[in-house]
Amino acid sequence: MEMLTIGAFAKVSRLSPKALRLYDELELLRPARVDPDTGYRYYAAGQLERARLVAWLRRLGMPLASIREVCDLQERDARAAAAEIRAYWARVEAETAVRRDLAAFLVDHLSTPTREDTTMLELRYAAHSDRGRTRPANQDAAYAGRRLLAVADGYGPRGEGASGAALDALAALDTGDLPDGSVLGLLEDAVRDASRAVRETAGAEETGTTLTALLWTGSALALAHIGDSRAYVLRDGALFRITHDHTVVQSLLDEGRLTPEEAQSHPQRFLLLKSLSADTDPLPDLRLHEARPGDRYLLCSDGLSVTVPDEHIRRLLTDAGSPDDAVRTLTDAANDAGGPDNISCVVADVVVAGA
Repeated sequence: MEMLTIGAFAKVSRLSPKALRLYDELELLRPARVDPDTGYRYYAAGQLERARLVAWLRRLGMPLASIREVCDLQERDARAAAAEIRAYWARVEAETAVRRDLAAFLVDHLSTPTREDTTMLELRYAAHSDRGRTRPANQDAAYAGRRLLAVADGYGPRGEGASGAALDALAALDTGDLPDGSVLGLLEDAVRDASRAVRETAGAEETGTTLTALLWTGSALALAHIGDSRAYVLRDGALFRITHDHTVVQSLLDEGRLTPEEAQSHPQRFLLLKSLSADTDPLPDLRLHEARPGDRYLLCSDGLSVTVPDEHIRRLLTDAGSPDDAVRTLTDAANDAGGPDNISCVVADVVVAGA
């Protein structure tokens, strides 16, 4: 068997000797032979394929634990290894998209000079929550105020208490003056308070809630999101979803393992990956969203988004006159489609102050 010194193997594999020693310690790429006297490592030519795969995956930024899984798969089933790489890259692209949006907002925010004639904006808003046609109780909660917009969808034996406790904890943001500090930091702290309130409500029960909230700064909206309730913005006639569902099915869609058509009937389509619950610490998505006069924002539980297609939601939001008209019309549409779940909607328009 042809053997290569660690230096020669490093050169042909494009991995440094230092990296090869590390991969040996981690049992990711063990040398074919180690000299018992000198401790010098030797590699077989047949190990080059695995070494080059490791080098390529490191260039992708894949964590070492994941690289080990892909390399072990590759030796048994190359197609399965390729599927794992595809799934990893889909996750990277999804995470990068969120960071890209935040970076774009910050660049725009910091590049725009302060105007002396800054237009004062405000929100006009309405909230409505409905039991739907089939559920015995309403475990949703909705809140709309001059600063805070929020929807929570409770689940479990104490779901109604969990959603209400979460919104009660956030409601302090809607009164008085906001303390100094980053608005995203303030919102994140409020979500932690909401999580503690949910844990106290849940006790030993398997109970929790989703939470999607927007905090108005006067020119932008800070978003906190965990679960599968959603936030949308209607801008210039187009509807954009500004949240990402934390569900098993959404993760499978992100990884390319499901098509949108398959997702609609998947048996785990309602299974949450993240929520505010008794046994987890919250890791909400946080971002800033620039607001423009004429924007119409919608927050809703999945009783609306699962039942009424996005295009229908867009038309209803476009045609409704006031936020109050909009929340009532959307609720009616979900009930007309069968109302299989509780339905909560918050609609807020960004308008010029005093207009």
